[in-house]
Amino acid sequence: MDRGGGIPYDPKSGEGFSSKEFAFPPSWKCPRRPVTDAADGAWQRPPLLKGEQHEQKVCRCRRDGGFPYGRGDWVADVTKDFNAKTPQCHLTSTYKGTYDQTMTSGIAAHRAGRSPNILQVFEVGTATMMFSKGAIVPVGELLDKAGYEFNPKDYIPAVYGYYSTADGRMLSYPFNSSTTVLYLNLTKFKNAGLPTEPDKLPRTWPEIEKAAKALKAAGETCPMTTSWMGWTQLESFSTWHNVEYATLNNGFGGTGARLMVNSPLHQRHLENLARMAKEGTFVYKGRGNLADATFYSGECAINMGSSGSLGNIRRNAKFEYMTMPMPYYEGVPDAPQNTAIGGASLWAMAGKSDEQNRCVAEFFHYLSDPQVQANNHMRTGYLPVTQKAFEIAKASGYYEKNPGADVAVKQMLKTTDKSRGIRLGYLPNIRTIVDEEFEKIWSGKATAKEALDAVVRRGNEQLVRFERVTK
Repeated sequence: MDRGGGIPYDPKSGEGFSSKEFAFPPSWKCPRRPVTDAADGAWQRPPLLKGEQHEQKVCRCRRDGGFPYGRGDWVADVTKDFNAKTPQCHLTSTYKGTYDQTMTSGIAAHRAGRSPNILQVFEVGTATMMFSKGAIVPVGELLDKAGYEFNPKDYIPAVYGYYSTADGRMLSYPFNSSTTVLYLNLTKFKNAGLPTEPDKLPRTWPEIEKAAKALKAAGETCPMTTSWMGWTQLESFSTWHNVEYATLNNGFGGTGARLMVNSPLHQRHLENLARMAKEGTFVYKGRGNLADATFYSGECAINMGSSGSLGNIRRNAKFEYMTMPMPYYEGVPDAPQNTAIGGASLWAMAGKSDEQNRCVAEFFHYLSDPQVQANNHMRTGYLPVTQKAFEIAKASGYYEKNPGADVAVKQMLKTTDKSRGIRLGYLPNIRTIVDEEFEKIWSGKATAKEALDAVVRRGNEQLVRFERVTK
């Protein structure tokens, strides 16, 4: 199994095998595990706090696993448990770089006749995998052929819908699925005189802006930030408000889809963020999930990011916090609806022997166990994937002990044609374009309208290219 998005580990020992030195601000304790970017595998340093530009200490951190803050341990444990329960099969997990690199190398390896049995691909690579003719075996077909009963409708609707064809065939196996949520530092809210009762916390964008202003007035230098700008502020924003990100139901209707993110609603939202950036109530902290570390450290009071970060927050935050649904604009028809899926899924690669395919099916069957799914969910913060796993977690008291941990699941329990997700070719390239154009907004070099128009123009060029190569 080839996986991306993290740091390599030794398949023989199941542990990390290398180390690296990192400079951290004096206020930071040396972490037990390295701070990494789950999206691109890059080593990061937490942002310096005020007055710490020159004085740093060095921590020697061990690399382990494919995800930050111990989620590599989770992958290693899943692999180890499967191998112990299924002695006739043996799974080895291999690191192949970033998610982009893993997908590209996996497809190239298939063409060379040496692909892995299973390839982990981030959600924005779904369309690319779908149209890689002859490269994959639909997971539903694989399980059926192995004699395993498989009902895609057991899965949470937004998960099932994203990884399935129009006729309901599940294409890949949801592994580390996530969605966009809102994280609040309740300690900072208290200090700013803001209410912290769940029913009084901000749920709309005007309420978020009001809270951010109060936090700034209380002396906070980073009232609000966000990770994954394109995913949270355009993709999930669109599905949450039940408006199209792109034509043809966001690409589910074919490769002729074109972007629609310069609509009046999208423009209104970006103009509001631009104003907040000028006022200092919204602070841009960089691409990918770089903003996450600023929430863990206590620098930023509000962060919008992945539900898969919850395990990291539990492990590292030294303050009271709460997970909340994404904010929305009142008055938009059908809002709020559901957020967009994130994370990654597992693809069965074609061209393998019947025996190897049987073992792949065995692994997917193992992952289909609701108890395994519930354990994975409670350990990491990723979605429980199926309704039964959700019920197991609920019955265990997990959500009572961890208020807000069920927010991500509840956000994914319903979908429409417009909110099913974003399934476009070259979507990773489009996300890069979004980052580039939005950074012009934060630096004052472009208006929200100019940036969104540029995203549509440049993004559509990518979609035209994808349409041509898939014909």
